[in-house]
Amino acid sequence: MAPIALVTGSSQGIGKATALHLAREGYDIVLTARHADRLSEAAQEIEAMGRRAVPIPADMRDMNDVHSLVHQAIGHFGYLDLLVNNAGIYSAGPVDGYSLEDWHDVLDLNLWGYIHAIHAVLPYMLQRGQGMIVNISSISGQVPVPYLVPYTTSKFAVHGMTEALRTELAPKGIHVCGIYPNLIHSDFMERAKFVGPDAAGRREQLEAVLKAPVVEKPEDVARAIVDAVKHRKAEVMVGSAQLSKAAYKVIPGPMQWMFRQAFKERGKDEQRQPEGIVGQ
Repeated sequence: MAPIALVTGSSQGIGKATALHLAREGYDIVLTARHADRLSEAAQEIEAMGRRAVPIPADMRDMNDVHSLVHQAIGHFGYLDLLVNNAGIYSAGPVDGYSLEDWHDVLDLNLWGYIHAIHAVLPYMLQRGQGMIVNISSISGQVPVPYLVPYTTSKFAVHGMTEALRTELAPKGIHVCGIYPNLIHSDFMERAKFVGPDAAGRREQLEAVLKAPVVEKPEDVARAIVDAVKHRKAEVMVGSAQLSKAAYKVIPGPMQWMFRQAFKERGKDEQRQPEGIVGQ
């Protein structure tokens, strides 16, 4: 029997690239996202490879939606070998510009969406005594980034959840892996959330950065995920994320200063110099 993977947020970007790469590795795929038309297109691409694909629209923020999704997936295939938690939203702006509703927009999808999926899938994996959960976090889940506070909060939470799940579930035959990309050139901008007086400027700035040839692509993350699944890795820092993590560990002060310069409002002066540089 072919292994079965459920990939959330798989209508585009990292999720779709991951679904396609897993299909090439012999997986049959359960695709889910909110846009049914895009899901159908992705399913057709997978079926053209000779693999089975079932598109099931769902909102990962809605617990009932997610449990219905998993129930349908199990009803169709009978089991799930792999859950790839990917659906999420990027958000940037000064923390005092976020309303509680804005906070919920980020956390309800980036964190609770993952929790909902794990809660729904885990009983079936425990019953079989096997399975794998891949949580896509971000370098912002290991390196704190200013002006991305709700986003960073969600990704740090995913990181902690991933570590704790791995420790608890390993003896039960379920492996849990964390994937940590840097900024990725994908279509996430269409649903990104920017707040504060310079929201339009932040969007323009990020769009300009994404055009740089060094920025990694969804396929880079997808290849890292497939490799992690094959070799049951615990953690994968994708591409340039390795450098960001290493630099922050060695020179946290200067890195914090650099992040503030990169993400602050345009026209704002940073008065303090990077720690570890002043007086040296």
